[in-house]
Amino acid sequence: MPVIYKYNFSPETLSGLKEAPFGQDWPVVYILKNTNEAYIGETVDAKKRFQQHLDNPDRQILDTAYIISDTEYNKSAALDIESRLIEYIAADGKYKLQNGNKGLSNHNYFNRELYKAKFENIIWKELQKLEIVKNDLIQLQNSDLFKYSPYKALTHEQLDIVKAIFGSMISGEQITHIVNGEPGTGKSVLAVYLAKYITQEEATRDYKIGLVIPMTSLRKTLKKVFSKVKGLNSAMVMGPSDVVGKHFDLLIVDEAHRLRRRVNLSSYSSYDNANRYYELGSNGTQLDWILKASKSQVLLYDKNQSVVPGDIREEQISSLSSKHYHLSSQLRVRGGDDYIKFISSLFSNNQTTAPKFKGYDFRYFTNINQMRDTIIALNNKHGLARLVAGYAWNWNTKNSKDENDYDIDLDGLKLRWNSTNIDWVNSKNAVNEVGCIHTVQGYDLNYVGVIIGPELKYDKLTKRIIVDKKKYMDFNGKRSITDYGELEGYILNIYKTLLTRGILGTFIHCVDKDLENYILNRLNVVKN
Repeated sequence: MPVIYKYNFSPETLSGLKEAPFGQDWPVVYILKNTNEAYIGETVDAKKRFQQHLDNPDRQILDTAYIISDTEYNKSAALDIESRLIEYIAADGKYKLQNGNKGLSNHNYFNRELYKAKFENIIWKELQKLEIVKNDLIQLQNSDLFKYSPYKALTHEQLDIVKAIFGSMISGEQITHIVNGEPGTGKSVLAVYLAKYITQEEATRDYKIGLVIPMTSLRKTLKKVFSKVKGLNSAMVMGPSDVVGKHFDLLIVDEAHRLRRRVNLSSYSSYDNANRYYELGSNGTQLDWILKASKSQVLLYDKNQSVVPGDIREEQISSLSSKHYHLSSQLRVRGGDDYIKFISSLFSNNQTTAPKFKGYDFRYFTNINQMRDTIIALNNKHGLARLVAGYAWNWNTKNSKDENDYDIDLDGLKLRWNSTNIDWVNSKNAVNEVGCIHTVQGYDLNYVGVIIGPELKYDKLTKRIIVDKKKYMDFNGKRSITDYGELEGYILNIYKTLLTRGILGTFIHCVDKDLENYILNRLNVVKN
């Protein structure tokens, strides 16, 4: 059983460690802390390692040590517990960690589930009693600081990409790196991890870097995350226009498919000013600004998440002189790669029947009221359960203060669109509202109930999914489009993106009954 021992972090402690049964030649995990900062580590020689820390100026400001020992520990278990502590204590937010994030990667080993249970049921609860940490694990798992932490243990796939990009930078190579990956493959985690990694390494710590987030909502969320991580700051997170006139060694662009062209803008003047600054004419894009403002770039990109005609074109990405990488492992949706592939095939008029997604709550609801009630119940239990929909209803409540006003009426259930565009998924009343693509893209949810609106239909004669342009209400999402196929592509991308937000489960309700029957014939799910 794990036991936590408390010591003063001082030279006088070393002699006591020498006599302790775990002080030398035994794997332990430890926390060094003061009021504001902490360092977490593991070692097989606590006495020697503490001496090294006492000689480190950064550690000398720490005053208290906690050593976690267990008669069943081995090196792999200690590394795993260390990694979990770093990830969760960073998300807990009580301390800024002095740790770097180099070398944090997932690995399997004998009896890993046993040590995971010990961490969750014994170690974390004891740390709460000692007031070293504040929050329950479930609260942290739902937090943005956990989801976007630079202390995530990476997969080998992610870590290989980080090392390749870092190697390219220290060699002096100036090039664009494009990281492709479907929803849930860890693109955002890689972006944040890379930013932290570069700022802490000796060879690159003086580099000027920035993380560019095209979407306002996600940008504000990541600013909050960066403000709580030692070595990072909120000013490093920017919108595309913030890079204009500045010079960076590296710009990392998350959700790069949402970079804009000069199409369907709410304001053209600031956009045109940036193009004039770089002498780009009227055809300059936000991607051009990023290329002009930086020596090297990392673009996290998924062509199938481009959802409006103003988004950067795929050919503009593919024409770059670049190095390409691919993320393939599904890290978000517990339905796994099979679920992602099925959702893609479902909207490709593919007649394949869904396999069973073991451990994933995948349901179709014919009754929208039942779907909403289920989302509310799951939100009360797990948090982050939300209703979302395609943009098939006007946003009548945008400037309304009347609580009785609504935007969506389905079978007598009256619903309102998201009341804020900024960090809507975490907003106070989100569970009672309906989110659109612009407020959920880039976010993880535990459960998502997707309302497929009347703009998407099924034609029984041609046996194809079709789009009704008149019932698609996103003005900037269809203005300037003359090609029906292009509009269809954007709308299908919206639904593919919405249907891949849920970590633990996804529910579907269709307005069009022919589309409902088509989907029900494809799905191997419970019909509610």
